[in-house]
Amino acid sequence: MDLNGKKIAILATHGFEQSELEVPRDRLIKAGATVEIVSIAAGEIRGWDKKDWGRPVKVDKTLDQAVAADYEAIVLPGGQINPDLLRVEPKALKFIRDIFDAKKIVAAVCHAPWLLIETGIANGRKMTSYKSIKTDVVNAGATWQDAEVVVDQGVVTSRNPGDLEAFSAKIIEEVKEGRHTRRSAA
Repeated sequence: MDLNGKKIAILATHGFEQSELEVPRDRLIKAGATVEIVSIAAGEIRGWDKKDWGRPVKVDKTLDQAVAADYEAIVLPGGQINPDLLRVEPKALKFIRDIFDAKKIVAAVCHAPWLLIETGIANGRKMTSYKSIKTDVVNAGATWQDAEVVVDQGVVTSRNPGDLEAFSAKIIEEVKEGRHTRRSAA
């Protein structure tokens, strides 16, 4: 139980890729972390499971209730719908940026690097993403790498559901290491 006492936010809304929320959530809980699902509104959010709507997940806190200082890390699941809806929500972008500015872990998989682009975090970083948004990542000033997981000073990115075990393991490792006090500003 390496992460006992650590609280981690998973920020998502409707259309999150089912496995990209559930696998990291389950691995983090197994490692001893307290994981809270944070979303735009209270109630439940519904995932996207490959080719159709998936299972709902209970929202623990809304963006109005969540405070970045309470978390050691934020996990951003992908799918096409979820990050596209979140990147136009100022409160979501501020929450991500506040966690980043506190030098805590920010982890994004698949299409979720769109959120790192929108917050300015991508600029100057080494990152990966789903292959269809590679150009978006590069145009945002990041160096794109085709690898299952890429870490740049506490910013963890992965490509797709096939990378989730490596992605989850790296988040756990990074949270254990703690704050990245020498992280350069984005």
